[in-house]
Amino acid sequence: MAKSSVQYLCSECGWSGLKWYGRCPQCGEWETIEEFHEAKPSSASRTAAPGRTSRTLPASAIQTAAKPITQVSQEDVARLHTGYGEFDRVLGGGIVPGSVTLVAGEPGIGKSTLLLQTAGNIARAYPNQTVLYLSGEESQSQVRMRAGRIDATCENLLLASTTDLSTVLALIEREHPTLAIVDSAQTIISQDVDGISGGSTQVREVASALIDTAKTMNIPVLLVGHVTKDGSIAGPRTLEHLVDVVCQFEGDSQTALRMLRAVKNRFGPTDEVGCFDMSGEGIEEVSDPSGLFISSADAAVEGTCVTFTLDGHRSLPIEVQALVTDSALPAPRRAVNGVDPSRIAMLTAVLYRHGRVNLLSKDLYVSTIAGGQAKEPSCDLAIVAALASAAKSSPIARTTCAIGEISLTGQVRPIPRLEHRLREAARLGFTTAVTAPLRKQLHIPGLNIIEASSLRDALEALGLRSSNRRVSADAHIPTERK
Repeated sequence: MAKSSVQYLCSECGWSGLKWYGRCPQCGEWETIEEFHEAKPSSASRTAAPGRTSRTLPASAIQTAAKPITQVSQEDVARLHTGYGEFDRVLGGGIVPGSVTLVAGEPGIGKSTLLLQTAGNIARAYPNQTVLYLSGEESQSQVRMRAGRIDATCENLLLASTTDLSTVLALIEREHPTLAIVDSAQTIISQDVDGISGGSTQVREVASALIDTAKTMNIPVLLVGHVTKDGSIAGPRTLEHLVDVVCQFEGDSQTALRMLRAVKNRFGPTDEVGCFDMSGEGIEEVSDPSGLFISSADAAVEGTCVTFTLDGHRSLPIEVQALVTDSALPAPRRAVNGVDPSRIAMLTAVLYRHGRVNLLSKDLYVSTIAGGQAKEPSCDLAIVAALASAAKSSPIARTTCAIGEISLTGQVRPIPRLEHRLREAARLGFTTAVTAPLRKQLHIPGLNIIEASSLRDALEALGLRSSNRRVSADAHIPTERK
């Protein structure tokens, strides 16, 4: 009988150690450490003795002998389309047969809804084949209720509710579906090993068994994974190394926008992002998210400026809004949303020193639209422009965007993939773009590119003319120009 070593596992974050604690040292939760026994491998499964130098190949290994890589055939694998163009792009063109994809995300973010709708889309696209949805968290009636709400019902979509690993594997082998979905890895239990549900031993055993079945039967498997409080995937880190694709489903619970990112992908790029919209009727893909993070107002409003950020290969417009008010507090307030707070203090100082706009004693409020993230250095120029526009009560034209990084010396520095951002701006109808000096001549039809080497030149190009007062290097207040 295999020996077992006693370890302790946190049921909240997945931390494991050799000593029991009343409070988890990783997540800080109380009374979440539980004891479990991890089985050790038997002596028969260990490697041979050091003195042994030769080994007889089994019959199965002779058929898969090593060969030169130039003699290995390149077969075009027909991918399985999910019914979502955004999902397919993140996966690199679709689901590869025999692959195992881990989809992780916070509770309630919509992982099960996304995969259930994907199962319904594939079941409709392949009416002569079956799709198997295995749930370890909900009963069949509960899954059926959600499927009816999101219109994912189909005759060849099979549902099963179980937490036993042997039952899951038997159903996959018996039905031989086109796609198998297991929800989730932390709820399936193997009777062959010790450990609690969701523990490192159980999760590793479940993942290994599903991967072996997927590779042997050439059936793609979508595996749902839980995350911890810090956003990392729960369970052992080996889970991410075992699977072929790791996707992170992200979003803010206060908004309907959802983002799907490929953290690891053996069959495609890892810098793609898919946009989805969450509603009561399910999840819909957003093929063109250009209008999500900008307001719909046609007239120019003071304190706003549009910039373009990169999320994977996609360029997204982000509208930065700023509000400047007189402060009644000894320490002026700095409230931000969607912007790096540390950069606001730096940009305020640069704007005071090199832009002749004194906001040090003002309350500053900086935010983005619809939960957009303007934390790239390329958003510096738009943030400074929005602050200057709010301070001077001078609106920036709605067809003008600002893209560039600002240094402590007041210079506007170039940013990566600027041409890609500018072409997206021209496609969306922007007619003027204020940027850093270009490394090469660039002509984009319909877009007037204004190159600004300094913050002062950029404010001048945006119509935010500075006053005739300059900042003295030896004083903390503006002095008159002599």
